Amino acid sequence: METLSPGLKHTQSLVVTEGLTVPSLSPVFPGFADMPPVLATAMLVGFVEWTCVEALRPVLDAPLKTVGVHIDLSHSAATPVGMAVTAEVELIAVEGRRLTFSAKVRDGVEVIAEGRHARFVVDPDRFLDRLATKSGAANGSGVM
Repeated sequence: METLSPGLKHTQSLVVTEGLTVPSLSPVFPGFADMPPVLATAMLVGFVEWTCVEALRPVLDAPLKTVGVHIDLSHSAATPVGMAVTAEVELIAVEGRRLTFSAKVRDGVEVIAEGRHARFVVDPDRFLDRLATKSGAANGSGVM
């Protein structure tokens, strides 16, 4: 954790495929089936999260991981299948175990998204223990 400080940057790109479009989410969200085949906001959020995870990979002490805890991201322009998108993230704040990134995503024509994303550093074993406890409590109370 001592190696984490504002200024850490990372950039990565991907090509929008059919599997990243709004209609591809229709097996889970049927109302999306007839939507335009453009990069889905849900996939855009995942792309920003993945870029932050990759930024942290070389500097985060093992076995620590991070989980997303907040996202404030505009999605201001559509990107069609076949076009590449590039996410640029920068760690702008370290407050204990809370890490805040600025993010900007561009396609080959324009900025398509920008905002902030916060992640929280966790010990995976402790995190999974908490989930097991929560799952047990939910199953014991009849709540699903």
